Amino acid sequence: MQKYIEIFINGYKGYASYLWNEITNPGWHSYFYWLIGVSLFFFLLEILKPWREDQARFRKDFWLDFFYMFFNFFLFSLIIYNAASDVVVNLFNDGLAAIGITNLVAFQVMKWPTWAHLILGFFVRDFVQWWVHRLLHRNAFLWNFHKVHHSVEQMGFAAHLRYHWMENVVYRSIEYIPLALIGIGLRDFFIIHIFTLAVGHFNHSNFKINIGVLKYFFNNPQMHIWHHAYDLPKEKKYGVNFGLTLSVWDYLFGTDYIPYDGRDIRLGFPGVEDFPHDFVHQNMYGLGLSKKEKLESSGRPGET
Repeated sequence: MQKYIEIFINGYKGYASYLWNEITNPGWHSYFYWLIGVSLFFFLLEILKPWREDQARFRKDFWLDFFYMFFNFFLFSLIIYNAASDVVVNLFNDGLAAIGITNLVAFQVMKWPTWAHLILGFFVRDFVQWWVHRLLHRNAFLWNFHKVHHSVEQMGFAAHLRYHWMENVVYRSIEYIPLALIGIGLRDFFIIHIFTLAVGHFNHSNFKINIGVLKYFFNNPQMHIWHHAYDLPKEKKYGVNFGLTLSVWDYLFGTDYIPYDGRDIRLGFPGVEDFPHDFVHQNMYGLGLSKKEKLESSGRPGET
């Protein structure tokens, strides 16, 4: 037990030190400044060439989403996630060691050329995330957390990172084993994450560009807007267009849906009108802490 207490404490110290270094010593590997830079880039695109020209530059809930960007990537890790995940990973590895498994790596991809294991890591992670995303829509318990992301009623780049803190737990927990099996290192994860961050901002941005045949491979604003549609056909009640970075999975598995140009469609879900509008209550949602939440059954996936 003492070992795990020390891991927990060191997790706090280590992440606090990392975050302070990120802010005070900017460099090419400073994710803090990459996040700011990528966000500024897409904010400028939205100003210079907005898809919805009548939408305010600082759209509804812009500052809420802006706070979410820093909370989900930095503050949440500082508050609890990094220290707790260090403990869980060590418990998991110790459990494997107890049954004779001392190395989870099944494929020595780090011996491959850099470009090869970057591509493999990217595809594996995106495929796993696509299935997790479908699960968030399909399972009523998880959908209550995912509603936070779908409470966006005006789309913009910062909406990308408005999501419940439990999504970090769900995604990272399920991603861990597949990525561990192929031995993807931190350097590769950083490069992959910066790329997916940029595509995620692009998908949610108030921006339109014709990417030609690439739309069948990469997600884009004109496809992702339908993922956030308030009204969907009954046969699509669990959602559509689940791709985070790649759209190819939706085309392969038949979950693609772009009936027409969705520039001005209504966003959200049935019941979004009564959904919490502030950060605190949104992040308490899904935990069964309110009578209203226990009683309500509105919104996709349509079952509780």
